[in-house]
Amino acid sequence: MNFFKFMFWAMILWCTSVSGTYAHSEVEFSKICVGVTLHPYYSFVKNIVQDRAEVVSLIGSRFNPHNYQPQPEDIKRLVDEETRPQVIVVNGIGHDEFVFRIIAAARLNEKIPLIYANEGVSLVPVCGTSSNEKIVNSHTFIGINSASQQIYNIARRLGEVDPQNAAFYRKNARNYVRRLRKLKAKYMQRLSGLSGIDFRCATFHGGYDYLLQEFGLQVVAVIEPKHGVKPSAVELADTIQKIKQSEVSVLFSEMDFPDNVVETIKT
Repeated sequence: MNFFKFMFWAMILWCTSVSGTYAHSEVEFSKICVGVTLHPYYSFVKNIVQDRAEVVSLIGSRFNPHNYQPQPEDIKRLVDEETRPQVIVVNGIGHDEFVFRIIAAARLNEKIPLIYANEGVSLVPVCGTSSNEKIVNSHTFIGINSASQQIYNIARRLGEVDPQNAAFYRKNARNYVRRLRKLKAKYMQRLSGLSGIDFRCATFHGGYDYLLQEFGLQVVAVIEPKHGVKPSAVELADTIQKIKQSEVSVLFSEMDFPDNVVETIKT
């Protein structure tokens, strides 16, 4: 298997692994409702709570959290005690700012518990940006080590909110992290068998740093100055120059990125 095919399947398996599997419990418990702001956190929380809590996403699957604008029904959900989650899991480092606007609009500041998944997680700046501005990379869920820390954080804090299931949550978190680490070890072993790797890549979106760094792979340039912001002509020219000087091997594109930008970089 060549290196690029390896990286493709490694990323596919990582993304699918976060959904995981969980067994059905024969014991009935009173269930809390856990809200999540990001789709990866739905998978994290569901693997932790299994069937002993309800997990609800605060935005629909078709929405991008980066540019999500709160809707009236979002506020209504939190105002209504029957549909309001007892606790909300948040990224809290720039990826889900919309949730704080929803909470403020519902007048629930400091009245609804928040679990900050990234508490204590080592953060890195977005690599390869065209400006000198240090932008914290909020994509901590795209990485085995950082995701594992978040899973433990979430399980611990959920145990505080729901003490009767605390031991159950801790056990599931350990099992879930074990599966993720086995997946990483499998691909680290396969990567170690590849010789002559000189891998440098550019990405359209600065979301892959945590995962690639774990495999010792370098992101040289990021096309977007910030997520959802199209680069100016000057920024794009600077990035293309950086790509050429660094002899970038691969460019990770995204389906919804403007084709004219892709073609400009390719030429």
